[in-house]
Amino acid sequence: MYPIADMLNRIRNAQAVQKETVEVPFSNMNLEIAKILEKNDFVGKAEKKGKKTRKIIEIALKYDDKSPAVSGLKVISKPGQRIYVQSKNIKNVRGGYGISILSTSKGLMTNKEARKQKVGGELICEVW
Repeated sequence: MYPIADMLNRIRNAQAVQKETVEVPFSNMNLEIAKILEKNDFVGKAEKKGKKTRKIIEIALKYDDKSPAVSGLKVISKPGQRIYVQSKNIKNVRGGYGISILSTSKGLMTNKEARKQKVGGELICEVW
């Protein structure tokens, strides 16, 4: 299974049953995505735990009066169909309420940062 989609599904499922934290398998890409979600206040703290082969990322979930801070997640680029966008074609997510995460030549960044730096890349997912 696609590791990024797996991580986003775990977050969605954990929030559906009001869990406080969720553990996802470690990868540098997953950690960077978790850090972006943390920076944009969609989740609480995201930290790497474990050693060598048993590394995981523990993500503290956020709620606003028992409703999850993340109301929706959508994987855009998949292994079978990669989606690339130019900087001028990067769109807002849900009228600016959400973010999209792009993999660019300058690393992972949100749609707003990519537009500001005028770089395009692979559109990984949208979060709102």
